[in-house]
Amino acid sequence: MQKNSPPTHASLVAVGDSFTEGMSDLMPDGTYRGWADLLAARMAARAPGFRYANLAVRGKLIGQIVDEQVDVAAAMGADVITLVGGLNDTLRPKCDMGRVRGLLEEAVEKLAPACRQLVLMRSPGRQGPVLERFRPRMEELFACIDQLAARHGALVVDLYAAPSLADPRLWDVDRLHLTADGHRRVAEAVWQTLGYEPEDPDWHVPPPAGAPPGWVTRRVADLRFTRQHLLPWIGRRLTGRSSGDGRPPKRPDLLPYETAVDTGR
Repeated sequence: MQKNSPPTHASLVAVGDSFTEGMSDLMPDGTYRGWADLLAARMAARAPGFRYANLAVRGKLIGQIVDEQVDVAAAMGADVITLVGGLNDTLRPKCDMGRVRGLLEEAVEKLAPACRQLVLMRSPGRQGPVLERFRPRMEELFACIDQLAARHGALVVDLYAAPSLADPRLWDVDRLHLTADGHRRVAEAVWQTLGYEPEDPDWHVPPPAGAPPGWVTRRVADLRFTRQHLLPWIGRRLTGRSSGDGRPPKRPDLLPYETAVDTGR
């Protein structure tokens, strides 16, 4: 039986917030890499002249993504566009889910016909009391994503159901962003969803179990998290500020991959 040849895509545009920007996959020079950069590197290795843009900016709400990124991405005419957005909205104290669904639909309706393949995601979510209160909103968002994908022929990468990405060891100390290994696994999941041959068939399997941290270690970590990350995050939510205010897109132009890497840092 003849195997299907792997797909070839000549360009990728990534749209979204901090998850797609690459936090917290920190590079030695202080910039973030992340799953979209890793995916672009793999795709570029198969397609000479491959081009890549990453319009993502940390902290963006779905309305800002629609206003600032969607039309720009649609005009680029890329083979593949990834769209991940709306999760920041669900984590706000006040969230109009009807508005979020409407904006997400607007984004998909613009992006789907502007590329060969639109990719959506059910974002990962670790366990914990802080996120638990927002889980119904998150799952409402994911149901909307599934419906839009079915209607517009988009692919959905289900990270929410992956046991590995619920493992706290794959999340940074801020408990909101994935580690380097977490981003690597997301890149693998998108890679496989696009139809490429798996490089890590077990990306969804958690790392081997280790000795659990002791009570004192956990409490110290909780206090550090609360002081350094949770309280500032709550403060931004209550005042309407964002960590991405005034920050430009990560890679604003659809450039050959090597050029994008050289100039985008």
